[in-house]
This record gives sequence, C-alpha cells and structure tokens, in this order.
Amino acid sequence: MKNVVLLGSTGSIGTSTLKVAGDLPDQIRLVGLAAGNNTELLLQQTRKHQPAAISITDPAKAKELRDTLGTACEVFSGDEGLLKLATLPAADIVLIAIVGTAGLQPALAAIRAGKDIAVASKEILVMAGETVMSEARQHGVKVLAVDSEHSAIFQCLDGKPPSSVRNLWLTASGGPFRDKTIWPKEKFPEITVERALKHPSWVMGRKITIDSATLFNKGLEMIEARWLFDIEMARVKVVVHPQSIVHSMVEFVDGSILAQLSTPDMCLPIQYALTYPARAGSDRVQTNFAKIGSLTFEEPDIERFPSLNLARRAGEAGGTLPAVLNAVNEVAVEAFCNRKISFPEISEMVRHVMDAHRVAEHPTLEQIIAADAWARIEAARHLNS
Repeated sequence: MKNVVLLGSTGSIGTSTLKVAGDLPDQIRLVGLAAGNNTELLLQQTRKHQPAAISITDPAKAKELRDTLGTACEVFSGDEGLLKLATLPAADIVLIAIVGTAGLQPALAAIRAGKDIAVASKEILVMAGETVMSEARQHGVKVLAVDSEHSAIFQCLDGKPPSSVRNLWLTASGGPFRDKTIWPKEKFPEITVERALKHPSWVMGRKITIDSATLFNKGLEMIEARWLFDIEMARVKVVVHPQSIVHSMVEFVDGSILAQLSTPDMCLPIQYALTYPARAGSDRVQTNFAKIGSLTFEEPDIERFPSLNLARRAGEAGGTLPAVLNAVNEVAVEAFCNRKISFPEISEMVRHVMDAHRVAEHPTLEQIIAADAWARIEAARHLNS
C-alpha cells in the first residue's frame, strides 16, 4: 500500500490521479489532498477518499471546510498548508500537480522530509532541476516522472546509465497548428484563444494546452529530461508524432531504440509513478494497433515554433535562464488568454526578456526565486510598453 499526498487534486492531473486511486484501493491510499479554490470539488473528493488532511488556498474557504467536515480531517490553507501536506508523516510519496511555480517549495520540503516525489508540474525541474535532483540524491529519495514523455523514457532506460544513451527522443503531437499548409507562419497572428485550446490528442488544463500549441510544453520537457536523466541538452531531441501513441524513445549508443507506446491516457503514467517499481493491473488503457493503422514522424518546424530553440538555449546556458524562460512564458500565456497579445508574441516576449537577463550560474534557491520575480516584472513592463 502506498500512502499518497496529492497537491493539485482538482486539476486535470489531480482528477486523473483520483481515478487511478479509485481503480486500485488495495494499493493506493490518499492521505492528503490540496486544491486551489474549488471548495465544492475538494469537499466531494474528501468525502469519497477520506484523507487525513486537506488544504485549500483561501483561509476563509478553509474555515468553511472545517465547519462542514468537523473532526473528519485536518484542514490547512495557503502556502503553509502545502508544506504541511508535503511533509505529512504518513506519506510515502507526494505527487505534485500544481500549475506554475507554487509546487517548488513543497517539492523540496517533501524531499527533505524523506518523501519520494512524483512530478507533474514542469516548473519544478525547469526552474530548479539542479537543486531538486541534488537534494533528492542527498536525502536518498526518488524523483518519479508523471509526464507521459518522461515516464516513457524512465521505463525505456530501466536503470541503464547515461553513458549508454546516444539520444533521448521526446515525441510531440505538434499541437493544433502542426499542418503548415493550413497554418502557415503568416496566419499565426490570426490564431484565437479558443482555437489554441483545441488540442488534437490530449485533454489538459488551459496553461499546458496553450503551451502545447506553441510547443513551449515540449521545450520545458527538454529541460526537465536533462535533469531527470542526467543527460546534457545536446542529447535531448524532439520529433513530431501526430498520433501520440509513441510517448517517447531512448536511442542507445549501439543504435538500438526502445519506445513506450499506448493510447493517450494520463492515468497510465500516473499509475506507474505511484505503484513503481510494481506494475498494477488495469483495463483503463486499451491500445488497438490495427485500428490506429499507422504511426508517422516528422521534424519539428523551428521557424514556426521558435519555442524549442529558446528552451534549448535556456537549458544549455543553465543557471537562472530556465527560470526566466518559464516565468515569462507563464505571463505571456496569461496575456494571450486575456487577448492582450497575439499567439506569435508569446515567443517574442520570452526571447526579449531572455536577451535582457544576466545569468547566474549554479544559483541558490533564493537566486532562482529572484530571477523568476525579475522576469515577471520585465515581462509585465514589456507587455505595458
């Protein structure tokens, strides 16, 4: 039985995790749930799964939950609540599915408390991959991937050393604007928020769906992979695979390539992370190759999607530059969703602020947080100008 704390229980990854826990009641017990401000859904989840503790962002809503639940479980709130849950004595593993940078401090707190972590929030390893992986080694805990791409690589590597790897191949669906005959670069300023939110393969939250449309999502995953698997950026590659059946591949030094394949469903990598090293039986994911018919691959279009080169640049430079890339992208996506900038201006804003940043190498956590704050101020200034 794995005792699991889930940070971000009401989001897309969170609700999928609850499905997995429901499928495997003899193997997964949810001992802690944290949500943003969706009180109603958190209350439903709490009544069904009966965790020992829950947390919600707003202290006033936490009081409402305390009044409703009585002594059924402890109720925390705010950043302190996330830290309380991340270090819950009963927890074996903490799954972090909080969008944005809010998951970084809870991740480090969990590691320092001796908890394994499962990472669904890209920002944790993009911002502070060097720090997080160093702390994990120091405290003897595992950092497990929840992204389907990184889960695939983890499964294919199966403990083999970085020296045995020629390249890691992250697959990308290409997003809704992959077809350049329909969406040439000249038409990108016409892209609406509604159109960008229609992903061809996955059902996800708003931020990650826009990131998938710009391919920033894949860029962030490249930086994640660099830290998770201790592979320099030059050996982290991207190939477009529209069917989203091959979730990623490992090319070994002898030329052999191993891949992990399945019908797209986030429940599978979530389940693997929570039950690792075992494989639990499940009928949730069914893959019919005859029905799929064919699998195709193509080079990513760097001219139309400059996000990949921006991410590679940030990953190669290291230091505080990935935190800057991540922070500005968050601001730019929000501005696009609020119709303040056009679709191609997301990448333009990121490039502009990256160009203005003075990189601090091997940064402390304080320097990373300062770079993140600086980048948001610079992005806002760029937006207002």
